[in-house]
Amino acid sequence: MSGGLARKRTRRASSQKRVAEIPLVWTFDGSFATCLFDMEDTLRRAIVQLGDVSRVAVLIDLSLPALRERVEKGDQVQPAWGRFLDSLSRRYGLPAAPRVRHSKAHGPLVTLVIAYRS
Repeated sequence: MSGGLARKRTRRASSQKRVAEIPLVWTFDGSFATCLFDMEDTLRRAIVQLGDVSRVAVLIDLSLPALRERVEKGDQVQPAWGRFLDSLSRRYGLPAAPRVRHSKAHGPLVTLVIAYRS
């Protein structure tokens, strides 16, 4: 009976490992402040699912054309952006600050990528 349990645990552990190796990707498109709030909530939920924050790498891809449109419509980048970055570094124990890549491509305002480093 214990041999069957060991096989189930091994299968379950290997299937969890496969999921963690695949980058998790979300896109957000709305007002700047709402996107930041939604990204933080999504990151928090992903960390809970992954369990081990010490091996998580975070990339934020910010579409400059989409950001320009938001700013022209009255959205403000600060102080929300500063609060967002401060919150990520204080609350979640990430091993490194999120990498922010500025994209010149049109598309969703923000793309959040979470990778589990081996």
